[in-house]
Amino acid sequence: MTKVAVVFAPGCEEVEGLTVIDVLRRLGIETKMVGLESKEVMGAHNIKLTCDEVLGDQLLDYDLVAFPGGMGGSQHLRDNEKLQQLMVQRNKEGKWDAAMCAAPIALAHYGLLDNHDYTCFPGINEQIQEEVPTARFHEDITVVDKDAKILTSRGPATALAYAFKIAEVLGTDTKQIKKDMLYDYLAQNI
Repeated sequence: MTKVAVVFAPGCEEVEGLTVIDVLRRLGIETKMVGLESKEVMGAHNIKLTCDEVLGDQLLDYDLVAFPGGMGGSQHLRDNEKLQQLMVQRNKEGKWDAAMCAAPIALAHYGLLDNHDYTCFPGINEQIQEEVPTARFHEDITVVDKDAKILTSRGPATALAYAFKIAEVLGTDTKQIKKDMLYDYLAQNI
């Protein structure tokens, strides 16, 4: 069975993480909320999140690990040495990872965007370019770099697209859920 972990850090953008949890669980994909430092995490908008587990070596067992953004949360993700070690190991093992909004700064800091394609929240790309000049920024809603097995997205409004793309890279058909959640209707009427 496919397993996904979403890592929540203090100051995270709640909607970006919870949207992934919601969509993947609707699809029947085992998805866990992982607290970076504890099971209780306060988001950027003072929404208290209760995670299923706390960060540990179990992160190596997931098929994909996703990061929500939020500047504060993304900085915590970037600066956590244990998380960095686990993410570098996951990358060496050829496992999928995803980050959206400001969170690609963590992947850049870990050295995982070197010579790879990505997207992020407007302006964050300038910070990433300073740290990783060879990373290739795109303005698309989601960017999948198949060679790096890294998926990235832009910001809060792109959280559904991000969640659907995560399911798709893991081999799950999203056609029906997009219809059921009115995503297709929204895309056609915006």
